[in-house]
Amino acid sequence: MASQITTETKQLNIAVLTVSDTRTEDNDTSGQYLVQAVIDAGHKFIEKNIVIDDKFKIRAELSNWIASDQVQVVLITGGTGFTARDTTPEAVKPLFDKDIEGFGELFRHVSFLEIGTSTVQSRALAGMANGTAIFCMPGSTGACKTAWTKILLQQLNSTHRPCNFVVHLKNVTASCESRG
Repeated sequence: MASQITTETKQLNIAVLTVSDTRTEDNDTSGQYLVQAVIDAGHKFIEKNIVIDDKFKIRAELSNWIASDQVQVVLITGGTGFTARDTTPEAVKPLFDKDIEGFGELFRHVSFLEIGTSTVQSRALAGMANGTAIFCMPGSTGACKTAWTKILLQQLNSTHRPCNFVVHLKNVTASCESRG
């Protein structure tokens, strides 16, 4: 098993989806931040789209990326709050093969340290579908920065030890080391 562990950083194929009824390419600072963060981390940016907060439109876009052999990770920003229009969790959760419960829990923990109890209104979540990791974050740029810098930057880095999500993605041959 140790022979499969790599110290070489693997470049991942990452797509970004902004869920919003009001954002456009001109004012989508959260989506733009995530695209730049992906590129700065050395990953391959595949595509960015904006969809209105409609669970069927979200599912349609996400399903295309899940089915694609090219996309290994999808970063979704927006639609995770409690308003009537916030439907990202309801849209994406049925598509998951497995939930990544720890992402939402950890996001709310690190967010609490920054914004206090308001983090309880975040329904950030993540899961795996067809070898694609999907991470859903709130729509604010600050929340996306928190998720990226405090969680995703490390978990999408193939050299992060003792474990990372890279080993679970489609078209990747690697494994985590034992915490032994």
